[in-house]
Amino acid sequence: MSIKNLGNKKCFITGAASGIGRATAVAAAAEGAELFLTDINAAGLDEVTKEIKAAGGNVSLSKAFDISDFEAVRAFANEIHAGYGSMDVLMNIAGISIWGTVEQLEHQHWRRAVDINLMGPIHVMECFLPEMIRAKRGGHLVNVSSAAGLFGLPWHAAYSASKFGLRGVSEVLRFDLRRHRIGVSLVCPGGVDTGLVHTLEIPGIDQKDPHFNALRKRFQKHAKSPAQAAQSIIKGIKSNSYMVFTSMDIRVGYWFQRKFAFPYEMVMRIMNRYLSALVH
Repeated sequence: MSIKNLGNKKCFITGAASGIGRATAVAAAAEGAELFLTDINAAGLDEVTKEIKAAGGNVSLSKAFDISDFEAVRAFANEIHAGYGSMDVLMNIAGISIWGTVEQLEHQHWRRAVDINLMGPIHVMECFLPEMIRAKRGGHLVNVSSAAGLFGLPWHAAYSASKFGLRGVSEVLRFDLRRHRIGVSLVCPGGVDTGLVHTLEIPGIDQKDPHFNALRKRFQKHAKSPAQAAQSIIKGIKSNSYMVFTSMDIRVGYWFQRKFAFPYEMVMRIMNRYLSALVH
């Protein structure tokens, strides 16, 4: 089933308290979706729930928990299914950002990146997709990966482990779920000015360093807003697009990577040298 609009569609959204997740929840509500929201940030989740309801939107349930906790995801899924039935749209948007060179990354950095960015969405898919399949109404799955799920960006080993993994899961499910009329969108944002810009973890880097602050400000200057990213996601659902880009630079970069492998490798080497200079 191709979803042409979100009116009266039951949408489950993770990461709804801030950034792209929040903007997508607000945009989906404006289109008449029935929302089921979660985020680890209880205060932020409560705030966006009240904001949506005050604007006339429909939030049937919202609950704060960590999506890396499978039992918490399963309990919320059971509660939703018992009271409201299966979902029409799943949106895995929650995530964290951890960068670092391999000699600076600790085991807990790798573990947290994979647990939240990869296992979190897997928990959601495991708990919600079977009910969608049994309902036989079709639907749509959105998995937010990253440009780091496409390119070998410097210092992104742990982050890319999770985002390439989510890309792989999505690539399989786009075919597996087709017979159930469930579309799949893999969203690969480039620069988006969200809270992750300030909560980014980079072991071994002094983020107060003037050079790093200049780099962050340059990123924010060219980044898209969460609202723009949200519109790209909703457009991708309606058009049943598999690859969804939030900015033209990543779309072009992805094309460039596939068509010109050697120049792509040179660009990645140059970027790596540039960032590595920050630690010396």
